[in-house]
Order: sequence, then C-alpha cells, then structure tokens
Amino acid sequence: MANPIRVTAAVSKVLAAFLEDPDADRYGLDLMRASGHPSGTLYPILLRLQNAGWVEAYWEEIDPVAAGRPARRYYRLTSDGRVAAHTAIAALQAQLNRGLGQAKPTTNPRTA
Repeated sequence: MANPIRVTAAVSKVLAAFLEDPDADRYGLDLMRASGHPSGTLYPILLRLQNAGWVEAYWEEIDPVAAGRPARRYYRLTSDGRVAAHTAIAALQAQLNRGLGQAKPTTNPRTA
C-alpha cells in the first residue's frame, strides 16, 4: 500500500507543475523552474511522491558523451497520482478558502 502524503503548499506547487501537462515526463531542473523550489526542497518532495505511488521515475538512456550532458532522471505522475493530485490541490484550495472566509475584521472599540 502506498504511503499517505501530506499536501503542503510546497507539495502543491510541485503537483501543479506536473498537472500543467500530466502526460509529460519532467526532470529535476524543469520541475525546479516550474515550482520555484530549489533542489533541496524539490527532491525530498519527489521522493515522498514516489513513496506514495503518485510519481514514478526512471533514468534516461543516453550516452552522456554523445549527448554532452549527464543522463536525466525523469518523473511522471502515475494514473493514481493524477487523480490524487487533483483531489489534494482542490482540498487544499477549499481549506484555504474556508480559512479566508472565517477571518473576521477586527474593530477598534475606541473608534467603533
């Protein structure tokens, strides 16, 4: 069974980056740019998403010398991950909206 994941604002940014094109394979630098997270934030999130079964990863099969760069590790939402990402982002948005709706303006009793 997949591990449950807590969807924070940081995780939701990564999920939103995946959902921009759910069928695309994304690599680390691409996801860093899309989410705005540095590698030290992004890669632990990707690992948690993999452990939860929401994301799968694989290494690109290239000749690094011929390509002139190292092989990339690509990440892709799983079908379960796609559904979970949509659900989690919607739940986070609803939670934020409820929080904003419950905020009451404060009045100064001296000026009221």
